[in-house]
Amino acid sequence: MRIEVSIAKGTISVPSSKSYAHRMLIGGALTNKEVIIENVDLNDDILATIECLEALGKKIEINNRQLEITTVLPYEQLKQPVILNCHESGSTLRFLIPIVLALGLEAKFIGSKKLISRGISVYENICMEQKIDYTIEEESIYFNGKLKPCALKIPGNISSQFISGLLFAFPLLETQSIMAVKRPFESKNYCLMTQDVLSKLGIKIQELENIYFVDGMQTYKPCNFVCEPDQSNQAFIDAFNYLGGNVEITNRIDNSLQGDFVYKTYFENLKQPNQVIDLHNCIDLGPILFVMAALNKGAKFLNIERLRIKESDRVSELLEELEKFGVKYHLKENELEIFESPLHKPSTLEGHNDHRIVMALSVMLSKFGGTINGSECVKKSYPNFFEDLTKIGIEVYNE
Repeated sequence: MRIEVSIAKGTISVPSSKSYAHRMLIGGALTNKEVIIENVDLNDDILATIECLEALGKKIEINNRQLEITTVLPYEQLKQPVILNCHESGSTLRFLIPIVLALGLEAKFIGSKKLISRGISVYENICMEQKIDYTIEEESIYFNGKLKPCALKIPGNISSQFISGLLFAFPLLETQSIMAVKRPFESKNYCLMTQDVLSKLGIKIQELENIYFVDGMQTYKPCNFVCEPDQSNQAFIDAFNYLGGNVEITNRIDNSLQGDFVYKTYFENLKQPNQVIDLHNCIDLGPILFVMAALNKGAKFLNIERLRIKESDRVSELLEELEKFGVKYHLKENELEIFESPLHKPSTLEGHNDHRIVMALSVMLSKFGGTINGSECVKKSYPNFFEDLTKIGIEVYNE
């Protein structure tokens, strides 16, 4: 994809929250009743969750931006092992593993080599402790066993998807389970989003100082949802407004539990020198914040290590591309300082099969012009990203 130097101007609405849509779909499916979710924009990750839920006996009708979930086959009538294709969606895999174990289903999860290599450490520990059979291969993970009520201690600096997955599963068990999350509890807002969806479905969870108490034998009760706009993706569009553009985002919201809602504060801060930004609760903002720092006064970023275990190593891969613009930096294991640097038009950029890297680099190219290889990976979260850029006056050409 080639992008020419251009200034954004226009009106647009951003896609719905991928994170909320995953949670609403999975929670809605667990009611075993009809649930309607409105304002859902489809992408590869959401389609992966839909495919897996259909393999679990659900029917999901897609009517424009409305999804209707119903049950066509009870769990006990499913042919086992159930085959669940997560493709490249980490949320789909990590949310559904404990749910499938809570239901006592024999299952085989399949996905890309990259997805499987990202690991399921928390679930491996549970399986070993509870003697649940599991086998991990390059592109699949097999489970055979039933999750039992338990008391767990979980590191808070791992993916919050493990914690959310267990919060979905624990209400299905026979008795209470307890999960203590050790400090520092990173990306806690994602767990707050999970609790938000669960509470609307009638699930009661008590939390006390990062310890979750979840009673078993709870019933998921049906409700209808409206999905709010995605703050992670909105950041890429709103970035143009901080680079001299004039883009009206028609579906802005005033408040959100999404951790990435903080992006506007950070964009404003990056206009000033000597900024220190902690990514512990907004890790997905890393790529666009690195770009905005490079285009402004530089900044120091803390708690970056979880960026290394995303769709790519977002630290090393993005820095490799930023170097092509002349960006100077100093990197430590869990800290990155980007310096204010003289920048220039880059050689051809690589997308590294990472949607957030491609979108962040696209914002930067609007100032310099250039080409990104592998740009099609934006389908993972924002399929119409480049189409939307053209709507707001960014010159984009498919090469």
